Amino acid sequence: QEQLVESGGGLVQAGGSLRLSCAASGRTFNMYHRGWYRQAPGKEREFVAAISWNAGTTVYADSVKGRFTISRDNAKNTVDLQMNSLKPEDTAVYYCAANGGIFSRNSEAYGYWGQGTQVTVSS
Repeated sequence: QEQLVESGGGLVQAGGSLRLSCAASGRTFNMYHRGWYRQAPGKEREFVAAISWNAGTTVYADSVKGRFTISRDNAKNTVDLQMNSLKPEDTAVYYCAANGGIFSRNSEAYGYWGQGTQVTVSS
């Protein structure tokens, strides 16, 4: 069974850093584009970042550009999200996802999702 499992979430003070990791099992996602999304309480899930299957293209939400970096290691079947200069408004459950079609920031393009990891940024 294909699975995506996020790790690395936690509680951090504003200005701090966290590194999220998403491990895949059950299949190889090396040819899949990968993305990170987040959902804050009472809000819709929103796009954070995406990376193409060969890491040749990355895109970011304007709200995280310059602070977050998405990367992948196809040998390990993992994708990471390095989050720096965290702000209280970054507080959310963060989800990783895999997309086997056209590279997109649209969540509907992603057919595989993890269960999420909580990130809480205190002021």
